[in-house]
Amino acid sequence: MSLLPHPWAARAAATIGANILLSAAGLAAPAAGSGGVPALYPTQAEAEKAGKLHFNCSGAHKMGDQWMPCAKHGDGQGSKPSH
Repeated sequence: MSLLPHPWAARAAATIGANILLSAAGLAAPAAGSGGVPALYPTQAEAEKAGKLHFNCSGAHKMGDQWMPCAKHGDGQGSKPSH
Protein backbone atom coordinates (compact mmCIF):
# COMPACT_ATOMS: atom_id res chain seq x y z
CA MET A 1 0.00 0.00 0.00
CA SER A 2 1.33 3.41 -0.98
CA LEU A 3 1.66 6.19 1.59
CA LEU A 4 0.61 8.72 -1.05
CA PRO A 5 -2.33 7.03 -2.80
CA HIS A 6 -3.44 10.05 -4.82
CA PRO A 7 -1.36 11.89 -7.45
CA TRP A 8 -2.11 15.23 -5.76
CA ALA A 9 -0.79 14.00 -2.40
CA ALA A 10 2.87 14.29 -3.45
CA ARG A 11 2.32 17.88 -4.63
CA ALA A 12 0.51 18.74 -1.39
CA ALA A 13 3.33 17.26 0.69
CA ALA A 14 5.92 19.24 -1.28
CA THR A 15 3.92 22.45 -0.86
CA ILE A 16 3.59 21.94 2.88
CA GLY A 17 7.34 21.30 3.18
CA ALA A 18 8.16 24.46 1.21
CA ASN A 19 5.81 26.52 3.38
CA ILE A 20 7.48 25.25 6.54
CA LEU A 21 10.92 26.20 5.21
CA LEU A 22 9.73 29.66 4.19
CA SER A 23 8.10 30.19 7.59
CA ALA A 24 11.32 29.26 9.38
CA ALA A 25 13.30 31.66 7.20
CA GLY A 26 10.85 34.43 8.07
CA LEU A 27 11.55 34.07 11.79
CA ALA A 28 14.93 35.75 11.45
CA ALA A 29 13.74 38.69 9.38
CA PRO A 30 10.13 39.77 9.81
CA ALA A 31 8.35 41.15 6.77
CA ALA A 32 8.50 44.89 6.30
CA GLY A 33 5.67 46.59 8.13
CA SER A 34 4.95 43.56 10.32
CA GLY A 35 6.00 45.36 13.50
CA GLY A 36 8.43 42.58 14.45
CA VAL A 37 12.01 43.08 15.55
CA PRO A 38 14.62 41.40 13.36
CA ALA A 39 17.04 39.04 15.08
CA LEU A 40 19.81 39.24 12.46
CA TYR A 41 21.76 42.36 11.45
CA PRO A 42 24.47 43.00 8.87
CA THR A 43 26.79 44.77 11.35
CA GLN A 44 27.86 44.29 14.95
CA ALA A 45 26.93 47.90 15.79
CA GLU A 46 23.33 47.43 14.55
CA ALA A 47 22.95 44.21 16.57
CA GLU A 48 24.32 45.89 19.71
CA LYS A 49 21.91 48.80 19.30
CA ALA A 50 18.95 46.39 18.87
CA GLY A 51 20.09 44.50 21.96
CA LYS A 52 19.85 47.64 24.07
CA LEU A 53 16.56 48.81 22.54
CA HIS A 54 14.61 45.58 22.20
CA PHE A 55 16.26 42.70 24.07
CA ASN A 56 17.56 44.35 27.27
CA CYS A 57 21.08 43.00 26.75
CA SER A 58 24.50 44.23 25.71
CA GLY A 59 26.96 43.04 23.11
CA ALA A 60 26.39 41.01 19.98
CA HIS A 61 27.43 37.63 18.64
CA LYS A 62 28.21 36.39 15.16
CA MET A 63 25.72 34.08 13.46
CA GLY A 64 27.03 32.97 10.08
CA ASP A 65 27.88 36.13 8.18
CA GLN A 66 25.47 38.29 10.21
CA TRP A 67 25.14 39.47 13.81
CA MET A 68 22.59 38.83 16.55
CA PRO A 69 21.88 41.00 19.61
CA CYS A 70 23.29 40.01 23.05
CA ALA A 71 26.80 38.81 23.90
CA LYS A 72 25.65 35.20 23.72
CA HIS A 73 22.58 33.39 22.46
CA GLY A 74 19.61 33.53 24.84
CA ASP A 75 20.80 36.46 27.00
CA GLY A 76 17.85 38.74 26.14
CA GLN A 77 15.67 39.57 29.15
CA GLY A 78 13.48 42.29 27.63
CA SER A 79 9.72 42.58 27.56
CA LYS A 80 9.76 41.25 24.01
CA PRO A 81 10.82 37.64 23.42
CA SER A 82 14.52 37.13 22.87
CA HIS A 83 15.78 35.32 19.84
